[in-house]
Amino acid sequence: MIRIGPSGNSDAFYASGRKHTYEEGEFLHGLGLNAFEYSFGRGVSITDETAAKIGAELAKYDVAISVHAPYYTNFSNPDPEMIKKSIGYVLQSAVACNKLGGQRIVVHPAARGKAERADAVAAAKSNLALLAEACSGLDFEFKICLETMGKNNQIGTVEEVVDFCLIYDKFYPCFDFGHINAYTHGGIKTKEDYRRILDHTIEKLGFEKASAMHVHFSKIMYGDKGEIKHLTFADDKYGPEYAPLAQLFDEYKMSPYIICESDGTMSDDAVAMKNMHENA
Repeated sequence: MIRIGPSGNSDAFYASGRKHTYEEGEFLHGLGLNAFEYSFGRGVSITDETAAKIGAELAKYDVAISVHAPYYTNFSNPDPEMIKKSIGYVLQSAVACNKLGGQRIVVHPAARGKAERADAVAAAKSNLALLAEACSGLDFEFKICLETMGKNNQIGTVEEVVDFCLIYDKFYPCFDFGHINAYTHGGIKTKEDYRRILDHTIEKLGFEKASAMHVHFSKIMYGDKGEIKHLTFADDKYGPEYAPLAQLFDEYKMSPYIICESDGTMSDDAVAMKNMHENA
C-alpha cells in the first residue's frame, strides 16, 4: 500500500476554514490522502493531550503520521556532547511520534563542517551506530528514516544514506528526490535516473526494506551549492517530475510512505501525485 500526504498544514487546509492540526484527518480523507508528517524541526514540544487528540483524529480517518526530528541533528559533529544531544533529539522525537500514533521518524544525518567528506562520513557511521544502540532500548515499533540532503556540504547522498541503513535494521532510507536533484544539479530527468536509485537500494538493502522507504518529494530550486528553496508543482524549470517515479513504484510493486513538501501547495500537489499512480 502506498501512502501519500503532505508535510504540515497547507494553504488549502487553512483556506478551508480549518485551524488546528487535529482537523487534518478529516481534511486529508476528503482529498483521498492517507499520510501526514508533523515537524519537530525546531524542537520537540507537544503535550500528551495534544498528541493524543491529533493521533486519534488521524487514526479515525486512516491517515498515518510520521514526524521530522529537529533539523539540527548532526552525527558528524566532532564534539561528543553534541552527539549525545543529537541522539537525545531523535529519542525525544521517537517518543513523541509514538504518542501521536506513528512509527516513522525522519532524521538529518550530518553536515561536513570543516572535515574532509570521507572523514565526516566515517564519523557519521560511527555515531549512528551509537544512535542505534540508544534506540534499541525503545519499547515500541519505530523506523528511523535517514534523509538524503540537498546541499553540497551536507552528508546524505543516496549512496551514503543506503550505507547508513545497513548499520541497523530500524534504519530506513528517506529519499528526498528534490534534494537528490538539487545536489546533483538536475541529475534526475528520466525514468532511468529514478530506476538507478531504486535498483541500487534494492540491491543493497533488499526489496522488503527498500519497498518500505520513506519519501519526501517537491520541486526545489538549486544553485552551485545545491538546494536553495522549495517550489510548487507549477515550476517548469528545476524539477524533478513525479510521474516517472510513480510509474516505477507501481511497476516494482513497492509500498513507500510519500510526503509532499511543496511550498504551501503540499496537499494539492500530493493529490496530483496520487493521481499519477495506476491504482489511484
